[in-house]
Amino acid sequence: MTVLRLDPAEARRIAVRAQLLDAPRPADLLAVVRGLTLLQIDPIAAVAPSADLILWSRLGRGYRPAQLQQALERDRTLFEHNAMVRPMEDLALHLPAMAAWPAREAPREWLRVNDRFRRDVLERLGGDGPLPSREIPDTSAVPWRSTGWTDSRNVTQMLEFLMLRGEVAVAGRRGRQRLWDLAERVYPAGTPVLSPKEAHRGRTARRLRSLGIVRAGAPGTPAEPLALGEVGVEAVVEGVPGTWRVDPEALGRPFGGRTVLLSPFDRLVHDRARIRDLFGFEYTLEMYKPRAARRWGYFALPVLHGDRLIGKVDAAADRKSGTFAVSAVHEDVPFPPSTAEAVQEQLEDLAAWLGLRLSRGG
Repeated sequence: MTVLRLDPAEARRIAVRAQLLDAPRPADLLAVVRGLTLLQIDPIAAVAPSADLILWSRLGRGYRPAQLQQALERDRTLFEHNAMVRPMEDLALHLPAMAAWPAREAPREWLRVNDRFRRDVLERLGGDGPLPSREIPDTSAVPWRSTGWTDSRNVTQMLEFLMLRGEVAVAGRRGRQRLWDLAERVYPAGTPVLSPKEAHRGRTARRLRSLGIVRAGAPGTPAEPLALGEVGVEAVVEGVPGTWRVDPEALGRPFGGRTVLLSPFDRLVHDRARIRDLFGFEYTLEMYKPRAARRWGYFALPVLHGDRLIGKVDAAADRKSGTFAVSAVHEDVPFPPSTAEAVQEQLEDLAAWLGLRLSRGG
C-alpha cells in the first residue's frame, strides 16, 4: 500500500482543523464536543475551568458555562464519565468497556468483599438520588487501601467503581461536587448494544478523527486507552522521523487560520511529543514546579497563530481584584506587529468573557 507523504504545514493544518481551531468557528456547543470527542474536567481554574476555556477557544465570547451545565443536566446531550465530558450519542461506544470493568484484581476483590456495601449504595441512590457522596453512608466491610488521597475514602471509591462499571452515573454538579444517581436514570433507554470489537473500532475511529494525525503505534492515553492499530491511512511527514496514521477525510481540505489562546489541557497540545515533532513547540505545564524553576508561568496558555504554535501567555484570573492579570507574553520567535495585535485582541476577548479587566505587566 502506498504511504502518504505530507509536508509539515499540511500535517499541522490537519491537526488544527481536527480540533476545530481553524476559521470559521464551529456553530454550537454540541458540535464542538462531537468534534473533539471529549472535554477533560480538571479542578485547576487559574484562568477558568479547563472545559470552559477549551469551549471558549472554539466558540468565543458567546459561550457561557451554563450552556455546558444545561447540556449535561437537563438536555442530556452530553454525559460526564471518569472526569471526561462526551456526547451522549457516543455512550454505546463506552458501554462494553464498562461491562468488562474491572480487569485488575485489586478493585475486583474489593468489590467482592464489599458487595453488601455496593448494594446499599445502589439502594440509597434508587430511593433518594441524585445525591452527593457525603449523603451516602459508609457501610463498607473492608476499607479501600491506597498510598494516595483515596485511602479509606470508601464511599467515593465505591461510587467511582460503580461509575466505571456503568451502574451509577454523574447526574449533575452542585458547585464542584458531583451528584450521583443510578445510571438507568441518567443514560437514555434503548442505547444500542455493541460488541466489544465494534465499540473498539468506533472509538479508535473517533479518536483519529478528533486528532487528525497521530503517531503510528502510539499508545492510548488515560482518556482514550486505545492504540489506533490500522485505522486511517499511513503517512510520513517530511523532515519528521517515523510514520503516522491520518484521517483520510481530513486530506485536501481548505485551511483558514486564526489566533487562539489554549488551555494547557487542550487536546491540540496534550501530546507534548506530537507538538514537538509537528509544530517544533516545546511546552511543559509548570504549576507543579517551584516558582524559581518556571520558564513560562504557573498556568501558561499556549498561543496558536494559524498553523503554528508561537508562544505562551503567563496569565491568571484574579477575581478579588477583578483583573485578568497577564504577567508575560513569551514569544518563541519575535512577533511581527500584526501577530502581536492578534494576540492582544485575544487577551482582550478572554478578559471580557471572564468579566474581568485586562491588566498587563512585565
